[in-house]
Amino acid sequence: MASSLTCTGVIWALLSFLCAATSCVGFFMPYWLWGSQLGKPVSFGTFRRCSYPVHDESRQMMVMVEECGRYASFQGIPSAEWRICTIVTGLGCGLLLLVALTALMGCCVSDLISRTVGRVAGGIQFLGGLLIGAGCALYPLGWDSEEVRQTCGYTSGQFDLGKCEIGWAYYCTGAGATAAMLLCTWLACFSGKKQKHYPY
Repeated sequence: MASSLTCTGVIWALLSFLCAATSCVGFFMPYWLWGSQLGKPVSFGTFRRCSYPVHDESRQMMVMVEECGRYASFQGIPSAEWRICTIVTGLGCGLLLLVALTALMGCCVSDLISRTVGRVAGGIQFLGGLLIGAGCALYPLGWDSEEVRQTCGYTSGQFDLGKCEIGWAYYCTGAGATAAMLLCTWLACFSGKKQKHYPY
């Protein structure tokens, strides 16, 4: 099979896929923030949560339901900052995934990735990483919401975790975006075998 990628381009394609997968998995997982409520472990993502309190009518008390799920509606996400974070990070992950899949196709399809296309793809990856980074920076602004304060203690606030701690999914999302911005963007400039000549 003919490839439109140089050796550096193949490394770029594989690394792009790895970065996109890392960011997407981190974004989807509800383990950005860890804490506990009513003696049970609780975790939050941007649009998902694990363990939540419900009122038990038979015992007339609050009990924790230990299961993970997304919020019932977009408005159900605890804070406006987390809603913005969900949109921005999701968009960034989508861009990284789009470039990664295109790059992998370049391994098998000749004339798909030229030097110019590679540079444009690198620019898109930089933008995707920037959006995810912005989402990660916005996330702590939502730590003053009532749901988070119930879990992390009422000492928590914006950029103040209280009794909670950052989860692995937050680091995973940020690490994928950082690698995409710093490594993939640079490697993309050397990914295409030849300059595509246009007839106009």
